[in-house]
Amino acid sequence: MKNEGIEGTERFLSPDRGRGLRAVRHFAVGELVFACPSYSYVLTVNERGAHCENCFTRREDLFKCGKCKQAYYCNVDCQRGDWPMHKLECVAMCAYGENWCPSETVRLVARLIMKQRVTTERTPSERLLLLKEFESHLDKMDSEKEEMNQTDIAALHHFYSKHISDLPDEQALTELFAQVNCNGFTIEDEELSHLGSAVFPDVALMNHSCSPNVIVTYKGTVAEVRAVQEINPGDEIFNSYIDLLYPTEDRRERLLDSYFFTCQCTECTSKSKDKEKMEIRKLNSPPEPEEIRSMVHYAKNVIEEFRRAKHYKNILFLCELLEMCELSLEKMGAIFADTNVYMLHMMYQAMGVCLYMQDWDGAMSYGEKIIHPYSVHYPAYSLNVASMYLKLGRLYLGLEKKTQGVKALKKALAIMEVAHGKDHHYVAEVKREIEEQK
Repeated sequence: MKNEGIEGTERFLSPDRGRGLRAVRHFAVGELVFACPSYSYVLTVNERGAHCENCFTRREDLFKCGKCKQAYYCNVDCQRGDWPMHKLECVAMCAYGENWCPSETVRLVARLIMKQRVTTERTPSERLLLLKEFESHLDKMDSEKEEMNQTDIAALHHFYSKHISDLPDEQALTELFAQVNCNGFTIEDEELSHLGSAVFPDVALMNHSCSPNVIVTYKGTVAEVRAVQEINPGDEIFNSYIDLLYPTEDRRERLLDSYFFTCQCTECTSKSKDKEKMEIRKLNSPPEPEEIRSMVHYAKNVIEEFRRAKHYKNILFLCELLEMCELSLEKMGAIFADTNVYMLHMMYQAMGVCLYMQDWDGAMSYGEKIIHPYSVHYPAYSLNVASMYLKLGRLYLGLEKKTQGVKALKKALAIMEVAHGKDHHYVAEVKREIEEQK
């Protein structure tokens, strides 16, 4: 396949950012800028049986692989389509049984190695950027990241060396894992639940902005890039690499830690939303700056503690997680207003635990506190806001609050029609849910 480029865009050298993507024509809000099939992808283990391994379709009548009995497919065509990649895992899963447990990143890298071996030409996902051009930033990695890399390499050898002949050498694997960690994408559904991991080279070409003019959504294993602001000829096309809820200092820390650059976008230089995002509770004697700094430090620590803890999901531990959320909200609430982003973060985690425990009233209560501040803090057409309206709408309908449910679903739909496109199956599903209430 020759290098055909992407119509309406061009690769260029972006000042202070290196290579990037810019528009050569006008794109209206909601317009598809480009679609990119994945170079390689893998369905997360937790979604096995709910989604097809090959096309990621969500359905109840999937049938399983006759050998490993762990991979599920829509039909024989999907099974055949996935076999060149699945055969790697199929044999290994049969051999290791319950002891087969490589991480998702390891599974994706194994597939990348196999794909690279059988791919000699530029693929449809590399019209502007080749996989081998990915930045690895090996020179900027700290000891913790290097150690994680080595753990992944050891796992790749352990689970796949018998099934992939002549694995690349240590240096090549170190670089490949670093490239995937910097350039990989997580595929998510309409409620932002994690479905899998993938590599989309052309999508990775876009630089970051905390006020992005495009948004990336997924149709199966294809990434779709749509305009969420008017884009004019000559404008650089910016995606967001991170969750945009947080204030400037926090966002910059996250970007530096994961992507090794200090963001200088207009949102970061103006800090226009920081005051609202860091709203302090109205008290008779306002807290000292040092007290606020100390509480932010506490908030960041408790967020990290929760992130590590929530992998364990037995019912007793879930009760402890909910208590952890409630205690942290009580402590932070002494200084932070309910609209403060760190309060919202813990409310969101508490809502997630309530949903998992099927405490629908508890989940609804947290969702109602979150939704308006989300609408203020996030950019227009935010997937985070759409997914919160979706969750709330479905909760309301489940609790027989029909009017509120339909209203919330319509607000989700208004965002989704721009972000996902009017022809997306997620949009059709939400329209069907609204119609059923008439």
